[in-house]
Amino acid sequence: MQEYMRIILAFIVSAGIVMLIAPFFIPFLRRLKYGQVEREEGPHAHTAKEGTPAMGGIMFIISITAASLVFSIWNIALRYTLPAVIIMICCGLVGFVDDFLKVRHKRNLGLKAYQKVIAQFLLSLAAALFAYKYLGSEVWFASLNAKVDLGFWYIPLVMFTMIAIINSANLTDGLDGLASGVTLIYSIAMGVIFLYLAGAFGSGFANAPIMTAEADGMNSMAVFAFAVAGGCMGFLSKNSYPAKVFMGDTGSMALGGAMCAMVIYSRHIFLFLLMGCCIVASAVSVVLQVGSFKLRHGKRIFKMAPLHHHFELLGHPETKIVTGYMIVTALACLVALMLFM
Repeated sequence: MQEYMRIILAFIVSAGIVMLIAPFFIPFLRRLKYGQVEREEGPHAHTAKEGTPAMGGIMFIISITAASLVFSIWNIALRYTLPAVIIMICCGLVGFVDDFLKVRHKRNLGLKAYQKVIAQFLLSLAAALFAYKYLGSEVWFASLNAKVDLGFWYIPLVMFTMIAIINSANLTDGLDGLASGVTLIYSIAMGVIFLYLAGAFGSGFANAPIMTAEADGMNSMAVFAFAVAGGCMGFLSKNSYPAKVFMGDTGSMALGGAMCAMVIYSRHIFLFLLMGCCIVASAVSVVLQVGSFKLRHGKRIFKMAPLHHHFELLGHPETKIVTGYMIVTALACLVALMLFM
């Protein structure tokens, strides 16, 4: 019961911190004139959002960090919760620099592409080496009840996965409440999976000397996952349509980093293709659009990429698109949870 109390409190406290500081932080951003700068090539309806305070992701980064560290199991936090929080913060810092440059120069162009790639490469390399040393090189498949030891190849797989998820999360942040809503559902599902894994370790899934530490580690990651969910819920109170604040790249990349940490620690890397299907769809739609434009001499597959903008230009309202994404994510996560039963 104590573990369930930890995750419930982590969720409530994380959501509560965001809702408590939002009435002060949003006006502060407005006074600093840290407003959204919309893309000229973006949907015409988004011009009305110009000037809406951005960098709101700082609020849930603070809340997730606080709730995760306070309610984690202290003797195991250094190996599990703290690295997860550090990954989230570091990814958020890259996004913060990108946001700051956009605001300073009053244009929708912050860090250059190669600068983002270098920063993400270094972050993913550090995370992959840490995981390789302390978690091993196994990838698990819940549906097959199987493990595959990738050896050294585990490192490039984790690096590719991290870079893909961070950028996909960044692309998903295009409509009011979209990225935070999808991440909310994903994080709750991951929290349940971590609780299941904690029980699996506690029932003899691993050998005796490691069993207790691994079980405690999974419980701590459940706390982290529910803290992320709580932060997203608190942020939705101000970010749902019509948004009073945007998370910016600061928030979207931080959420991408948080999801990366969950993927790595769960060891079920490929499960993200199912649970994060809407986030994956955003990235795939951009790849297909760019590929089609270059290979088919200017012909496009979608009216606009990422995919949610395509639906928007088809005439669907933002609220309907966001609700649809959340429903699809919830169904995908339920299917993923069934694989563990």
